[in-house]
Amino acid sequence: MKLKPVAILFDMDGVLVDSLDSWWISLNHSLENFNYKPLTRVEFIKKYWGHDLYDNLQTMNIPEKVGHFCNNVYSTHINNIHIYSETKKTLEKLQNYRKTIITNTPKDCTVQILKRFSINNYFEFILTSDDVSMAKPDPEIVLKSCELLKVKPEEVVLVGDTNSDVQAGHKAGCLVIGINIEADYTIKNISEITDIIKI
Repeated sequence: MKLKPVAILFDMDGVLVDSLDSWWISLNHSLENFNYKPLTRVEFIKKYWGHDLYDNLQTMNIPEKVGHFCNNVYSTHINNIHIYSETKKTLEKLQNYRKTIITNTPKDCTVQILKRFSINNYFEFILTSDDVSMAKPDPEIVLKSCELLKVKPEEVVLVGDTNSDVQAGHKAGCLVIGINIEADYTIKNISEITDIIKI
């Protein structure tokens, strides 16, 4: 029996678009600008990918001004972002579902990315780290999204690709579809969502 949720919450990075290199390059640009040692790609993926930028900087014991710089220069590295080939087709198939973006990426960057790939109109709400006091893995962004949609968390499916997404979804009470990560359901790419959710 396929799932038929009232709404679907999507993480953006690693789910709809491949923005890993854009963030890695932007962060290293910022670190080097303030004379900090850059991160290797492997180190970035293992320790920092999927977490809030400012939480990462706090973990690294690096001041917030580096984060402000990173957000400002991010748009100059936006050419390193690619939309997954199945993203639009899958969103089209899910057109009868209410959908929201929940991402730790800052609002201005998120809007730029969604507009760049013409997928902003698929989503009823766009919630980012700027809209909450605690980023994922805290469930605040999930619960706030449910409030805006006027739905219960248990009526919602969250789609993510990191432990932060899975933890936030489970703490809120949602079922989670994980892309290449262990969750209630695990898939390899966004197109496989329709194997789980009824269309």
